[in-house]
Parts: sequence; C-alpha cells; structure tokens
Amino acid sequence: MKKIRVLVVDDSALIRKLLTELINDQRDMEAIGAAPDPLVAREMIRSLNPDVLTLDIEMPKMDGLDFLERLMRLRPMPVVMVSSLTERGSEMTLQALELGAVDFVAKPKIDIVSGLQQYADQIANKIRVAARARIKPYVFKSVPQSASASAVLPSIKSRATSTEKLIIVGASTGGTEAIKDFLINLPPDCPGILVTQHMPEAFTKSFANRLNNLCRIDVSEAQGGERIMPGHAFIAPGNAHLLLKRSGANYVTELNNGALVSRHRPSVDVLFRSAANCAGKNAIGVILTGMGKDGAAGMLEMHKAGATNFAQDEASCVVFGMPKEAIAAGGVDEVVPLNEMAKRVLAKLNGMGRQGIRV
Repeated sequence: MKKIRVLVVDDSALIRKLLTELINDQRDMEAIGAAPDPLVAREMIRSLNPDVLTLDIEMPKMDGLDFLERLMRLRPMPVVMVSSLTERGSEMTLQALELGAVDFVAKPKIDIVSGLQQYADQIANKIRVAARARIKPYVFKSVPQSASASAVLPSIKSRATSTEKLIIVGASTGGTEAIKDFLINLPPDCPGILVTQHMPEAFTKSFANRLNNLCRIDVSEAQGGERIMPGHAFIAPGNAHLLLKRSGANYVTELNNGALVSRHRPSVDVLFRSAANCAGKNAIGVILTGMGKDGAAGMLEMHKAGATNFAQDEASCVVFGMPKEAIAAGGVDEVVPLNEMAKRVLAKLNGMGRQGIRV
C-alpha cells in the first residue's frame, strides 16, 4: 500500500511534534517532514514532493495565507489548514478555503495535547480526503463574481413562486466555496433558502456574514424560529441540526441538538427529511461537493415527496462523495456543473424546460 506522504508546516514545535505523531500512527500515511515556517516549507516541498500539506495560518516570516496563495498559483496541491477557534481564525480559514485549501482542522483553545489527540481520527480522515481531492490552480478574481450576475440570471417570474417554493442545500468538503458560487448568482426575489454545511460552530457565523457581504440575498446564521422569506438564506449553525417547520401558513426554521445523524450535527439528512415532510413538491433540493453519504437518504425522501433535486457533477466537485451517493440512491433529477446550478434551479422555478444530464 502506497502511503500518503504529508508535510507538516507549523511554527509551534509542539504542534509539529503532535501532528507528526498522529500522522505516523496511521497505517496509510506518513509524515515525511516538518517545517517551522513557509520559507523552509517551500524548499521541503521542492525536495520531498509531498502528497498533502498541513499548514498553520498564522506564522512568522510569511503569513500562511500569502504562502497558500502563491502555492496554489504556482504548484497546486492538497492543503489542510490548521486554524484557531477564534473569530479571526475563522475568517482567515474561510479565506484559505477560497484560495484552494481542501479543508481545515481547528486547534483547541486549551490543552492542545489532549485536544488534538481526541481529533486524531478527524485529522487523519481530512488528510485522506485531501489526498483524493480535485485540486485546481487558484485564479485571482479582481472583479466580484456577483457584479455581472444580474445581467445573466433572471428574476423569479411569479411572486407566488418566491413565497411558496423553497431551496434546500447540503454540502461538506469543498462546500463553502460551492455554496458561495451558488448563492452569489441568485436574485433578491428568489425563494427562501436553508443550507446545511458541515462546519464547527465557531465558523458558521463568519461563513454566513461573509456570504451576506457577497450576495444579493440576505444570508444569516439560523437562530431558530425565523420566518423563511423570499431573498433570505439561513445557514445551519455548527453543532445544531437545522430543520424546516410549518407555523400556520408560514415556513419557519427550527434548531435542535439531537444525536449525530450520518455522523454529523448539523446533518444534511435531517434538513432534507424535514423539507420532504413540510414542503414536499414545493422544495428544490441541491446537494453539492462533500465526502460521505450524508444527504443521500434525505434527498431520496424529498424526491418521493415530489421535490425536484439537483446534484453537482463530478468534474466541478472538490470531492464527489455526497452527490455520487445521492445519485446512486435515486433521489436526484438532474446532475449539473456548479457554474450552471443557479441557472438551472431558477429555470426550474420559472417553469422552463429541463436541460443537463438526466439521471
């Protein structure tokens, strides 16, 4: 068995030691080196040619984000960021994901030794996923993506459609950028949207705020009990399931801290099942890039309840796991490239004919 060769980059000698030990404890991977800063890492990448990099965000000599941007332009490779559980850490992590990092691991605030050891399986799994991820060179965008969206995508033709229909979205690995690319193209009068993205609770508020600054719709972290209105998107908070509920004639959000579902909280399956039960044919389901099968069973329930469901295609996914499982389960109506997803969903809402790959 060929082992995944990992280079650890962190200015903390303790973190370098812990990550090296955690990686070497796995049968399918090995730490081939550890660098204290990006300048040393640059030379080690050239000489050792690692499969995956773990990279701290805040380091001396060169900021981790600056290093990542140069790396993804000049020598794209799978990177797992090591972030801090702070507001600044979450904002920088989202920037890292935009630059092309596959995923991130959050360092515990206290007792780093036992904290990282508790996350050993999670860290190893993220490295495994990164090693198989589809990596693309980073291309700097000087003009906001939303700038030309209004000229391309139509508004919703019927006000009734905006108020009666709902868009239900699920994603995991690679999903922060995929969700952004989807939402940024939606018009202000689009139906209400609920989103579950696998992400720790310290990061979801920053994620929602970031989307709100980029999109023409209003985006916020769900608090529970909000009325779902056209032009509004609600992001599931980390460590809580987001559900769709009815309150009289209105749709509202609900949060609960129930057991993990499909090994996740928030779980895409929980959100999709609630949409099947409450909205039925009035829901549009969208499943985006992600590892594992969370969402597949729930999307099938949505399909049986009359919803129309879309899955991101393999070529545009960072990890073609969740969409693949949803397609295999039989719950998907159309498979669509990410850059066409908003257009196809709006076309469906506006009653236009189907295009794309039928499944």
